[in-house]
Amino acid sequence: VQLQASGGGLVQAGGSLRLSCAASGRTLSSYAWAWFRQAPGKEREFVAAMRWSGGNTYYADSVKGRFTISRDNAKNTGYLQMNSLKPEDTAVYYCAAAQGLILSDLRRRSRYDYWGQGTQVTVSS
Repeated sequence: VQLQASGGGLVQAGGSLRLSCAASGRTLSSYAWAWFRQAPGKEREFVAAMRWSGGNTYYADSVKGRFTISRDNAKNTGYLQMNSLKPEDTAVYYCAAAQGLILSDLRRRSRYDYWGQGTQVTVSS
């Protein structure tokens, strides 16, 4: 599985961005997939996750109510809609995918096998 993240950029606080994660190599119908982010000098942290087959979505407390994870099966592409952006959202955002994750694993970056290259999001105050 190859993942290609895109859609990052520079935005003012309060603005919106939509990140995309295009998957190739195989369909993700049996995968869980997620977004993580890494700010300078900090560890990579969980942002949002869902099973590609649908169902519940999961978010970090810091983005709940502002970010929405989704996917388009026909395009084999996932998205992260980010609204009401804050300067503290500034980071490199990575998409990731894995098979066979149980619920408690969805937030653990070590459990993901496939990673996109990252896309920079910068939020100015």
